[in-house]
Amino acid sequence: MSVAPAPLAIAAIADADIEAVVALWQRCGLTRPWNDPHADIALARRRDNSTVLIGRDGGAIVATVMVGHDGHRGWVYYVAVDPDSRKRGHGRVIMAAAEDWLRQAGIAKLQLLVRRENTQAGAFYQSLGFAESTSVMFQKWLDGRGPTP
Repeated sequence: MSVAPAPLAIAAIADADIEAVVALWQRCGLTRPWNDPHADIALARRRDNSTVLIGRDGGAIVATVMVGHDGHRGWVYYVAVDPDSRKRGHGRVIMAAAEDWLRQAGIAKLQLLVRRENTQAGAFYQSLGFAESTSVMFQKWLDGRGPTP
């Protein structure tokens, strides 16, 4: 008889969690030189239309998601599961928490971006019921930088 893993304890990020969360994002390869993760966390925490949710297994932060909305569509970023804790359902749990957070805000649609080469992430989101959009994303840096990969 197999024992189901204990559910993650989900909570909004606290000041004491920030360095551990940034370290997890770096370990998962989610950070990019043009995005300061500390600034991204601060921005997400600044208003009531976004947050960073963390999932703890025991005392350890093993999953995260940054979730927010523009009043019409929800978005998630920095979906991370500690590499040593994968294949235990933590990704599904943290995404369900993000969906619940958006539902409570009255948001009916969730969107996310996946790098084309990240086929593992694409397969994960498809397993959760996401479908590839027919929309094309355009981007422009408002500080004058050129396009980023």
